[in-house]
Amino acid sequence: MKLHNYFRSSASFRVRIALALKGLSYEYIPVHLARGDHKLPEYTGISSDGLVPLLEVDGERLSQSMAIIEYLDETHPQPPLLPADALGRAKVRALAQSIACEIHPLNNLRVLKYLMRELKVEEEAKNIWYRHWVRTGLESFERQLATLDAQRRQAGLKPSVYCWGDTPTLADCCLVPQIFNGQRFDVNLDGLPLTMAAFDACMQLPAFQQAQPANCPDNEA
Repeated sequence: MKLHNYFRSSASFRVRIALALKGLSYEYIPVHLARGDHKLPEYTGISSDGLVPLLEVDGERLSQSMAIIEYLDETHPQPPLLPADALGRAKVRALAQSIACEIHPLNNLRVLKYLMRELKVEEEAKNIWYRHWVRTGLESFERQLATLDAQRRQAGLKPSVYCWGDTPTLADCCLVPQIFNGQRFDVNLDGLPLTMAAFDACMQLPAFQQAQPANCPDNEA
């Protein structure tokens, strides 16, 4: 497998976590988004959307992190990243999509560049934008975790260690990169006890440590 990715990309980070959790080896191919490598002909020639991550596997090219992770989960089912039951899978996907579909699209590099270059937004105003939407989204995420926690308690189950249960799931693959980027932009992460407990539990695991940006070959300070 070959993974085209950028060390700071949240979406790339998600896939690196999934690959590490499943113990899958791959060739790391950096695509420097801030420099515009994703717009060069050699990349657009293999990537229809010109985005990262892009996974090359078995003669195919897969884009979109969520689709890639579910593909990996179906083709390499151990350890599973989604629950065995349909209701559990729906709830984990909802958590994951709260980040991947609600928080991240408002704050990815393309949007931040557009705010500054096209709309002439000042640096601090851009950062305020970022912090607002990340904080708002994480507060929603915390409420979802609280609801799930209450349901577990009512069912006589112990609280989740991670976002869902005692093992990392797709939701954790999405949460950790978002917290990393939130920390880069000084987002207020206070008052999110369940969210940060799940993050801290994840960061105790070698797979999450291995996948973090600081350990990528293209990492920059």
